[in-house]
Amino acid sequence: MKLQEEIKNNNRPFIIAGPCSAESEEQILSVCQEIANNHSAQMLRAGIWKPRTRPGSFEGIGERALEWIVNAGKETNLPTTIEVANASHVNLALKAGVSSLWIGARTTVNPFAVQEIADALRGVDIPILIKNPVNPDLSLWMGAFERFEKIGLTDLTAIHRGFSVYKHRKYRNVPSWEIPIALKENRPETPILCDPSHITGNRELLFEVSQKAMDLNFDGLMIETHPDPDNAWSDAAQQITPARLKEILNTIVLRSHTVSQDIATIINEVREKVNNVDDRLFELLMERMEFSNTVGQLKRENNITILQQEHWTKVIKTRLDLAEDYQLSEKFIRSFMDAIHQESIRHQTAVMNPKKSDE
Repeated sequence: MKLQEEIKNNNRPFIIAGPCSAESEEQILSVCQEIANNHSAQMLRAGIWKPRTRPGSFEGIGERALEWIVNAGKETNLPTTIEVANASHVNLALKAGVSSLWIGARTTVNPFAVQEIADALRGVDIPILIKNPVNPDLSLWMGAFERFEKIGLTDLTAIHRGFSVYKHRKYRNVPSWEIPIALKENRPETPILCDPSHITGNRELLFEVSQKAMDLNFDGLMIETHPDPDNAWSDAAQQITPARLKEILNTIVLRSHTVSQDIATIINEVREKVNNVDDRLFELLMERMEFSNTVGQLKRENNITILQQEHWTKVIKTRLDLAEDYQLSEKFIRSFMDAIHQESIRHQTAVMNPKKSDE
């Protein structure tokens, strides 16, 4: 059975667990055995080669650790997965007998690297898990899937691990849930797992993000699990013990994605009202853009710049100050108003420079 099918047929969530990095044979075997004894995972993971931001950091044990994770899989009767970043990694992993491979975020962002790995796997039947690229680019993520499909690999699974930002106040990598949701829309057959360890960078937030992923009907989770997290050689702050993993999984509320006929009828009635409101919203937006056209015409006739920064600053501040009254988040109001502003600028540009406007 394909991994895709196993994930889909498994009672949610499908769990991949194991340490960020393989540190010793004893460490790998002990943590994997405890995970298996707790019935907490359906697959084991470990980092063998670690793509670090700066040289001098722990970059993984390398090839000799392959035997450790493969043996742990045999001891626990669980499949295994490791990250590969080039053709050499692929060849060594296949030779060692690793069950599946995952493509890390720093690799997914590079089409040349993805193609090199795909070429190395030509003619091989093995499951591939693909993490989103470090930057929020849906096309780049989808392109990685397409490169593997072009060489005949179709047992593909997505892993959402968040997107890199500079010093986010809460997350190591922001979730930007709209992007994996868009991936699901474009690839409904592809299972999606969430990696809350890399999204949060903080073990205290793991449950919160795991629950959100389950509420969004993700198929499973990849959670970094270590026998002694505080003394882990890499990413210590985001790893948890096998006991804590079991506790989190036992605490998560799993909601059904199926709806009874009675409830579906009630929900559809409310959705119809939502659709009516949406129709009115778009009609109002159309009317608003007609006013933008009028403003653009006045600016053209009087040789005034399109962007009036002082006015826009005042407008956005007024709306943000009313966030609580609107019962909307400041983040939503900001993004909504930015979108309206950009569309307004597009309309005014078209009025002021009709031959240069976008189609």
